[in-house]
Amino acid sequence: MAAASSSDYDVCGAESSEANSKWLDAHYDPMANIHTFSACLAILSLQLVVGDLGPGGQQPRLKVLKGPLVMTESPLPALPAAAATFLMEQHEPRTPALALASGPCVYVYKNLRPYFKFSLPQLPPNPLEQDLWNQAKEGPIPPLGCHAGPFPCRETAEEPLSVQSLRFLQLELSEMEAFVNQHKSNSIKRQTVITTMTTLKKNLADEDAVSCLVLGTENKELLVLDPEAFTILAKMSLPSVPVFLEVSGQFDVEFRLAAACRNGNIYILRRDSKHPKYCIELSAQPVGLIRVHKVLVVGSTQDSLHGFTHKGKKLWTVQMPAAILTMNLLEQHSRGLQAVMAGLANGEVRIYRDKALLNVIHTPDAVTSLCFGRYGREDNTLIMTTRGGGLIIKILKRTAVFVEGGSEVGPPPAQAMKLNVPRKTRLYVDQTLREREAGTAMHRAFQTDLYLLRLRAARAYLQALESSLSPVSATAREPLKLHAVVQGLGPTFKLTLHLQNTSTARPVLGLLVCCLYNEALYSLPRAFFKVPLLVPGLNYPLETFVESLSNKGISDIIKVLVLREGQSAPLLSAHVNMPGSEGLAAA
Repeated sequence: MAAASSSDYDVCGAESSEANSKWLDAHYDPMANIHTFSACLAILSLQLVVGDLGPGGQQPRLKVLKGPLVMTESPLPALPAAAATFLMEQHEPRTPALALASGPCVYVYKNLRPYFKFSLPQLPPNPLEQDLWNQAKEGPIPPLGCHAGPFPCRETAEEPLSVQSLRFLQLELSEMEAFVNQHKSNSIKRQTVITTMTTLKKNLADEDAVSCLVLGTENKELLVLDPEAFTILAKMSLPSVPVFLEVSGQFDVEFRLAAACRNGNIYILRRDSKHPKYCIELSAQPVGLIRVHKVLVVGSTQDSLHGFTHKGKKLWTVQMPAAILTMNLLEQHSRGLQAVMAGLANGEVRIYRDKALLNVIHTPDAVTSLCFGRYGREDNTLIMTTRGGGLIIKILKRTAVFVEGGSEVGPPPAQAMKLNVPRKTRLYVDQTLREREAGTAMHRAFQTDLYLLRLRAARAYLQALESSLSPVSATAREPLKLHAVVQGLGPTFKLTLHLQNTSTARPVLGLLVCCLYNEALYSLPRAFFKVPLLVPGLNYPLETFVESLSNKGISDIIKVLVLREGQSAPLLSAHVNMPGSEGLAAA
């Protein structure tokens, strides 16, 4: 069923025609009934292997597709966690094997036939839990005084409980005794499960070299398996449960392992290290982890992509238009291109090289898994599954070239240009040496001057409060504010004093306004007057006229004081800078 499944957009945002599109629509089946994630997709011997989750209560299944058709299906005992292809041995013919992680086991297939089953080692049971089940074997059942019975609380237990005890705690009180009689003879087993899986080259970096399996488990551990004997070569501990893994290097030489965990951190481990060497703290939970050359690209639940070095230094951040559902690597060997593919909730698949947007693919439904590689006869095939169970297959044209467009997300290219910094002069070098030699003395002198400045400012502020030189009253008993406005060109000016009571409910009465001025320069017919009752919140304009007596254009300051009757100290004051009389100057 071939159809035009989606449209391809370039970075400028304009829709491309089929002739100018970078992708060929090979297949689209909205009813393929494939529900999986990117970690459960793998291409093996020109066939697509899918670990199907089996939605709607269906049993999980392992599906093998050849072209657009499902060739075989086989049931799985538990939900698949990851699928990977790897070479187990160097003997001819060099046929890659398939590893499928499901529950506590890794199922290895050779030529798509079951070959080996690796099970995680059992964990030691909880000591208190073991004692309680031993008591149930030897004699009567311990008293069940509460719903939890005698078992330790699973939230406060130092070691998690077994599945048998957890099922016991979920029963009603009337069903507990029968359950204990039925299962008390069984041995207590505590088994962890696999959460993520990837491959690591053993001793060579070649494309067809032997690889080891790297497993992440629910009990916060990383295991490296031998590809031939399937024994545990290395075991590493993490502070949290790993959900995404990325590795680089070879196990026998040197390797780096990055693990994104459920606590929102990414831990970097190196060879012969049992614990993380570096930690990258994210501001949100990770939804994907991809390594592009030496950069770790992380997708987060804040709808953004972040680039980090292996030492945890953030390089860049790109904001997405919608939530990120899945991520995977796009590697075009013929052109040496490595890019990140991100499937978004709005039906877009965006391709980035670092922070540069290369291509946008629009799909009819949100994409939940991505896989790129050689499929069939085509070297560059993009396989996508949608949220509704659809299957989309696209082929990259052999003439397609990804070019960074003008709508690049992030800072402009001019920001990365180097500045033409002038050469260091002799004066600059001498000054640098002087600052290096006398740095302590210069710092002390600066601190002394700074303390003196703060002291003088505090003294001036205190003097202003004590002498009421501020236009705003500093006392809570007389909450007043004064503002003066001068109007006119001269020689006669209009002086308007705006007086306001800033209290919330108490009016102010019995205030006087006095103007102090140089009588040789100015004349005020009304220099002293009473203030009416001031209602809270209202602005009262008090007007008077000022006549300039100087014919030389000299101006001075008029001090306006607000006093209370019977007190000599002013409540507040204002200094009015009078303008020069333009009328007298023109005459």
